[in-house]
Amino acid sequence: MIAFWGITLQVAGQKQASSFRDSIPFYFNEIRLAAEEYQALWNRNLYGAMLFVEPRTRELFANEPDTGGVLKPAGDIYVGILPDTENIANTAINWSGKKWAMIMLPLPRDKEVRINLLAHELFHKAQPSLGFTLHNAENNHLDKESGRIYLRLELEALKKAVGSPTSQEQQEHLRNALAFRKYRRLLYSGADTTENLLELNEGIAEFTGEIISGRDKKQAAAHFINGIDKFFGNPTFVRSFAYYTIPVYGYLLYKRNRDWNKEITTSTDLTAYFMDAFNIRVPADLETVTESIAGNYNGETIMKEEAIREEKRKKLVAGYRRRFIEQPHCEIQFEKVSISFDPRNIVPLEDKGSVYPNIRVTDAWGILTVEGGALVAPGWDRILVTNPTGADGKKITGDGWTLELADGYTLEKDEESGNYKVARTGNKP
Repeated sequence: MIAFWGITLQVAGQKQASSFRDSIPFYFNEIRLAAEEYQALWNRNLYGAMLFVEPRTRELFANEPDTGGVLKPAGDIYVGILPDTENIANTAINWSGKKWAMIMLPLPRDKEVRINLLAHELFHKAQPSLGFTLHNAENNHLDKESGRIYLRLELEALKKAVGSPTSQEQQEHLRNALAFRKYRRLLYSGADTTENLLELNEGIAEFTGEIISGRDKKQAAAHFINGIDKFFGNPTFVRSFAYYTIPVYGYLLYKRNRDWNKEITTSTDLTAYFMDAFNIRVPADLETVTESIAGNYNGETIMKEEAIREEKRKKLVAGYRRRFIEQPHCEIQFEKVSISFDPRNIVPLEDKGSVYPNIRVTDAWGILTVEGGALVAPGWDRILVTNPTGADGKKITGDGWTLELADGYTLEKDEESGNYKVARTGNKP
């Protein structure tokens, strides 16, 4: 299972009131009412089993009982402690006998942001039954200079579209946004497929959250514009861009067709769909067209900023390659893996995989907690960290990582290469 730590930046650092536990039934009821009000969105009520989790203490607050006996009644809610073997994230999980929408505490103070977040995760909980396959496709081209430039230009055009005073202006900005999008995908083979897969997953979930949040037109415009501006400050875009593209296209189309989302499937090409739905055609000579309109969307500044970032990225990638590939390192094969990570700061290393500065992995061999970077190989079959620097029984430590080995596993060193690996006890080469 792959889980995101959460995109909603407004959550971080907020303090809950001392009476938070007393407020939990209110928050459950708040999202229940919102889901009921907008059940026509998917022709079903998305409200269901939910877990609020306090990351420091691993305390659980649920709106339903589990079947494994972990949760105990406490008034109108259920409480317990999440086992260490489970990762904490904003996600949908199968745990203790049922499928849940899990949300990390604290919750956002703003009502619309709070409902948006909870509805997003409730969509993920219902996602398989709605016919949408879970995809977390790699979009490493969005860490490259041109990929970032044309994504930023697309989003700048979407900001103007959502803030347009007339339908004519909105149509012009939508056409330009889709031109930037189409040109970006011409530059990178396969980008149309990988972007679409992530947008069908996270983009549709975030669109769902936006609609159920119930924002009015002015609030929605401010939400999108401010959200995109904050998104531009993320270290990388490769896993988080879908939260900001499809919600805008979807929201603007929802104003014209309340049922558009029911027409798409897991195989829909969203770009083609939106072009048809908005009756937009883009010129064949996209290079010339995008060059001519980039200046309307802060293009000169974006290109200068991305040229500077590209030089820094090359140095960062070179450092990571030395650390995790060229120098001796520790390699751990996945068996039955569950992973949670922050999707905002991933660094692709071309064909070698991607570096995740913060990631937590649970598997048959134990629990790996990384705060100083780890390389996940292509195909998601193994993870690489630096060589260990210390051990206390089954607890192994390295530069920015800790590995708690399960019984039946040990850490072995290959004297010839200097690399370490996790192996089953007694399974010597």
